[in-house]
This record gives sequence, C-alpha cells and structure tokens, in this order.
Amino acid sequence: MKNLTLRDIASALNISVTTVSKALKNYPDVSVKTKERVKAYAEKVNFTPNSFAAYLRTHESKTVGIVIPRLNHFFFSSILRGIITEAEKHEYMTFILCSDESYELEKTQIQRLLNKNVDGIFLSIADKTHDLTHIQNIMDKDTNLVIFDKYSKLTPCSSVVIDDRKAAYTAVEHLIKKGKKRIAHFRGPLLPQNSIDRFLGYRQALEENGIEYDKDLVFICDEINDSEGYDHMQQILDQKMDVDAIFAVADLPAVGAIKCLIENKVQIPEEIAVMGFSNWLISSLITPSLSTIDQPGELMGRKAFQVFLDERDTKKRNEPVVFQKYEIETTLIERKST
Repeated sequence: MKNLTLRDIASALNISVTTVSKALKNYPDVSVKTKERVKAYAEKVNFTPNSFAAYLRTHESKTVGIVIPRLNHFFFSSILRGIITEAEKHEYMTFILCSDESYELEKTQIQRLLNKNVDGIFLSIADKTHDLTHIQNIMDKDTNLVIFDKYSKLTPCSSVVIDDRKAAYTAVEHLIKKGKKRIAHFRGPLLPQNSIDRFLGYRQALEENGIEYDKDLVFICDEINDSEGYDHMQQILDQKMDVDAIFAVADLPAVGAIKCLIENKVQIPEEIAVMGFSNWLISSLITPSLSTIDQPGELMGRKAFQVFLDERDTKKRNEPVVFQKYEIETTLIERKST
C-alpha cells in the first residue's frame, strides 16, 4: 500500500487539506467533531506524516544530533538523559554519535548530522580537536549549535558549562584546609579548556594559600582513566616523592590512585588524601569512598536543550541570536578519602 498523504485523507473525508493538517495538529479553530473524525480515519489507514515533506514546508526536521567524546562515561550519560528527556517533551528525535575523543571522527560525525538536516547539534569537543573549522561550518550552515562541558573560547556559539577553575579551586582548598601542603595534580590533556581551567584552579588555590607551585607534582592523564591514576601514584611512591594529597582531573584517575595506595598499604587520608572530580557513581561505592566535585550532568543537558529552543525561536522571529555562556553550579562532596 502506498504512503498516504494529507491530500488522500482530505479527499476521502471531503474536506480541505488545510483542515486535515490543522486537525492532526490539534489547532483550536477546528471543531472537536472534525478533529475526532480526521484522527480516527488517520489511525484506521495507519497514516504516517511524511517528515521530508514537512521539512520542505517548515524547514524543520524535528531532529537534533548529539556528539559526545565517550559513550562509557557516567557524566556524559547523565547529560544525554537531560537532553533526550527535553527532546521527547518537544517531540524531537535525537541522533547520538560518539567522537571517541578523535578530531577526525568528530568532523565526520558533525558532517553526517548536517547531511541529515538536523535542526540543532549538541557538542562536547573531543580532547584531540585542534582545529575548529568544522565547528564553524555548523554556524555557517545556520544550524543551531550548543556546546556543553568541553568547549573552546574560540567557538562562536552558546555553551552550557561549569566554572571548572572555581570548582578545582574549591577542591584543592578543601585539601589545604585538611592540612595538606604537598598536593599533586593528575591533570587532563593539555588542549581541552576544562582541563586547562582545572589546572589553573589547582595552581591558584596553592598560591593564594601560600603554597609554592611545584611543576614536578603535575602528571598528565591523556586518556583520563584509572590505569593512568594508578601508574602516576605508583611513580610517586617509587620515587618517594613528598606528597600528602592528590587532586585528579576526574574520578577515574582518582580511583586508580586509591587502588594503588591500598595495595601499597598507604593510609587514606591520613598519609595521602585523594580528591576526584565529576561524582561518578563509582566514587560513592569504592572503599574508602571518594571525595569529589559533583557536576549536575542531567541539569546541564536540560539547560542545553532549553538554550536550543530559545535560539530556535529567536531565529523564527527574525531577531539576532545573542550567544551566551551558561554556568551550572557545582558542589563539593566530602567522603572518606579526605
């Protein structure tokens, strides 16, 4: 059976195509009786609106794309939940793609979404992204773009982020208030802005509390995983470095550090305290439980979608879009590791 059109329904019911369209969309200027008649017939013949025809008519596909750096990441899954929940409320379908922290794959995924004529793209920039031309291309295509979590100061779009520098400062200051003075930092890669800001917050907290910054106490986690945290912690112990606390760029390296300390029979937090970042589920389940900074991922996702809707509506009114950076508050969660 061929796909039915609005015109087919209109002909069968002897009413106009406009009336059929308005009835299916529940317009108030169509009588309840006509709406019921149209909807009953549409259900009877299993009518499915032609999304491509709708796109040609409205220039809206009612689809959005999300590109995240990692799939197996508790924080990003929380953001996805927030975006998808809001998308469902507004009848948007979502495409979820992963860049796997790759610049080349990120470019490919964005182009795939643009080829699908999505109405908006939500992006957390990959760690290895060094050129933003493909991101600028989204704006050039007049596709709505909202960046969340990992962003660049050079991207001309709205973003939903946390104040990474402030949050890192809070985390390190917490360790200092616990009497720790030789605090090592397991930082992220050199490029992403959030990695840079967390490092700057770490350094600022030391210096403003009269503790000299020591570059030898900074270790890079390229993959930001537990193995790197374990290896860096073992290096500190093997070299008998004077360290009494660890501040990690994320929870996984902190978990690796705790595993290493336990295996080496180092008392946590008496000898070495450990502070994470993000508040993954695992941070409350390990022993000792991990102190961390809570990032409200689901709230960030919901906010990102609201920003998309606001900018979409602004464009519909032919008004200029003013890009903004929206900062979501974080919370320090103190557990046994400090």
